[in-house]
Amino acid sequence: MGASRSSGTTDELGPDEDSGSGPPGGPVRPDVPVSGEGFPGSGPDGSELLAALLDGMDAALCAFDAGGTVTHWNREAERILGWSAQEAVGRKGFAGWAARRADAEEVQTRLMSAMGAPGRQVHEFALLRKDGGRVLVRTQSAGVRGADGQPAGVYCAFSEVHAQIDLERAIALSEALLEDASWGVVLVDVDLRPTVVNAYASRALGGGRTTLLGRPLGELVVQGVEELEAALHHVLAEGAPSAPAELWVTLRTAEGERRRCWRSGFLRLASPLTEEPVPLGVGWLFRDVTAAKLAEQEADRLRFRTSQLHRAARTASECEDPMEAATSLLDFALAGFADHVLVDLMAGERLVRTAATPSDAPGPCLLVAGGSIPARYAPGHPALQSVERTGTVRTSAAAGGSGPAWAAERRWPRDAAHALCAVLRSRGRTLGVLTFLRAANRAAFERQDTAYAETVAARVAGAVDLALATKGV
Repeated sequence: MGASRSSGTTDELGPDEDSGSGPPGGPVRPDVPVSGEGFPGSGPDGSELLAALLDGMDAALCAFDAGGTVTHWNREAERILGWSAQEAVGRKGFAGWAARRADAEEVQTRLMSAMGAPGRQVHEFALLRKDGGRVLVRTQSAGVRGADGQPAGVYCAFSEVHAQIDLERAIALSEALLEDASWGVVLVDVDLRPTVVNAYASRALGGGRTTLLGRPLGELVVQGVEELEAALHHVLAEGAPSAPAELWVTLRTAEGERRRCWRSGFLRLASPLTEEPVPLGVGWLFRDVTAAKLAEQEADRLRFRTSQLHRAARTASECEDPMEAATSLLDFALAGFADHVLVDLMAGERLVRTAATPSDAPGPCLLVAGGSIPARYAPGHPALQSVERTGTVRTSAAAGGSGPAWAAERRWPRDAAHALCAVLRSRGRTLGVLTFLRAANRAAFERQDTAYAETVAARVAGAVDLALATKGV
């Protein structure tokens, strides 16, 4: 940015003064006031202030008096066109130096027409640089009136068209992101409170675009807020990460808590108006990918379970003892699926414990030493329900209840909090019940777990049936 020559008189122009195309830096006419009498900032008291203001402007600015003579020219104008204030101030119009002679009259006419018109006028011109190159500029010009209310001149702010277009694109992009983007956009301040929320983000966070503003993230996110805030703090301190991050969060909504996965990107926002970057906050962009992540997890789980069943079948086929084959099948089935497994077989009207994993520590499924032990299940026990219904039963300890007491009441290991009982059937007969147990730190059994458990139960039932047939039962 630069200041104009703002006061005092100058020497006379040379022979080319009528055309206004004298040599760069040549003398100017004594009757041309550099600041313009009646022009804003005129007079000795305002000239230094005006020069400083012009120096601080981001836009190129020039001004003309009522006769079309250049009175002000700042440093941004010098940067764009190459002409200094000393070379520009005092010239009449742009002819022969800042515009081609063929274009100068039209440029001057259109600029000076703003003196008598209301508001601002926008034009695009091709101007000349000092080095002879041409540059397309977009101008905004408006008339200036003197103390008597009469037209006193015109000021013109201009910038290169490509720079203006870049600015307009940036503004259009920001408005689109904050309105109709298919990604959530949240701007948070340095205190990690939302200041701008677009429509997608407001739907994802379960609130209105205005009601979410200024609220701590902990009021919106029940679980996962620590990871989210840690990511935002990192961006403020170190800058944006090189790749998007996937954050699992639990949201508090009117319908209850929802578990969601957000693929998130972060940008550190800094003020462009300071020499040293001053952080304004963080731009957080995210997209809900919960459905895709759950489908991916389910595909991985299915792939792993299929592999385990294949390995189990191959191992069981090498076992001479059918009951050893059954326990081998269960060892493979337990991996990643449950913490404990119990095998209770029918003995008349009762269930007896035939095989189980250790109750106090992880371990393989082994046959009960010394023979089968009657299972002291109370009426209504899930294993008995599975036998009665000839189907699968899922159950869990009540939320907030006493897990060990719940498990002890059902004759299960003390750490059990979730159970799945699958009936063992072969050749149209019910042979017993297979019970899978999970600890409290794991999720409850779901519907897709039922299908896997029933597949395992069918294979175990086949091995048990063979063992019973071999013994003549």
